[in-house]
Amino acid sequence: MVEWLAATRVGDPARIHSEGHEARAAVEDARASVAALLGCRPRSVVFTSGATEAIAAAVWGAVERAAGHVVAPAVEHSAVRLSSAQFASAVTLVGCDRRGRVDPAAVLDAVRPGETALVHLQWGNHEVGTLQPIAEVVAACRPLGVLVHVDAAQAAGRLPIAFDDLGADLLSVSAHKMGGPPGIGALLVRRGLRVRPLLVGGDQERARRAGYENVPAIVGWGAVATALARSGDADGQRPLSQRVATSAVELDGVQLYGDPDPAGRLPHIVCLGIDGIEPQAVLLGLDQAGIAVHSGSACASEDLQPSPVLEAMGVDAHRSLRVSVGWNTTDADIDALLDALPRVIANLRALGGRPGEPRIIA
Repeated sequence: MVEWLAATRVGDPARIHSEGHEARAAVEDARASVAALLGCRPRSVVFTSGATEAIAAAVWGAVERAAGHVVAPAVEHSAVRLSSAQFASAVTLVGCDRRGRVDPAAVLDAVRPGETALVHLQWGNHEVGTLQPIAEVVAACRPLGVLVHVDAAQAAGRLPIAFDDLGADLLSVSAHKMGGPPGIGALLVRRGLRVRPLLVGGDQERARRAGYENVPAIVGWGAVATALARSGDADGQRPLSQRVATSAVELDGVQLYGDPDPAGRLPHIVCLGIDGIEPQAVLLGLDQAGIAVHSGSACASEDLQPSPVLEAMGVDAHRSLRVSVGWNTTDADIDALLDALPRVIANLRALGGRPGEPRIIA
């Protein structure tokens, strides 16, 4: 990426001069690497600014070409839910069980023949990690002529993905979720499917997404995709996240949200419910110990609202802790978390009482 950020390498991939050809070759090499990692033809990869744009493009393209009704599980990412609400004429939300898993039959029951343009189903949940029955839903929607979009932002690079074999119509991914640079992602489009672009104004990306390609970020993502393809999936992350899950639930008032079977979750996400303490206080206490985590509830984020995912699951949507591991996470990092977490919880409970008593509010 540093080479392509240098002032001497500023060729526009759309130009026919030598610098443009060099940039085009770099973009297409990276596209081939991303496609190989995700199991699809390079022509299926449409580069975007990230998964959020890819999701918006998927929804817009689907509802613009057909009827405007969309089906979305209530546990989908906000980018899916909000894009659907923005572009669709109607949205049907589908519930889930207490593990966060969607019933394929419930998804199919929500489809309206002749009206439904798109069905969403994420590969794995972004808060609790629960894997969804993607293959069953895709297979059931195909004879109905309903497009299926899969949000694979959390799964890509960590679980094997073969887009062409899956048979889904659209799939969104983001580079930074797999260790790549921020500001780059992709929408995978099934061979033969034609959807109009969300962004217009130029013929870039074979007229499927207008705008000067982010060449440095694309090249960086291509390098990451190549490295991940060589190393295989993220088997090394699952033992680390499972250490967190196994040890944390031994603490008083702490429970695991999502599928208790590690094979039913993404390899890197653990979501914990912590009774009686608001998440901001836990996050701040761990931050002081040098540990960066997040809350499954958006109340620790921007809009001070409970987590729609946890609400749909029927668990406490206000007090949760999401721990995720990455390729640079070590056993020592997990040791530090498991040492600090009991102390932080104990200190906060000493200030605010036991579960069920007055709560600490940061």
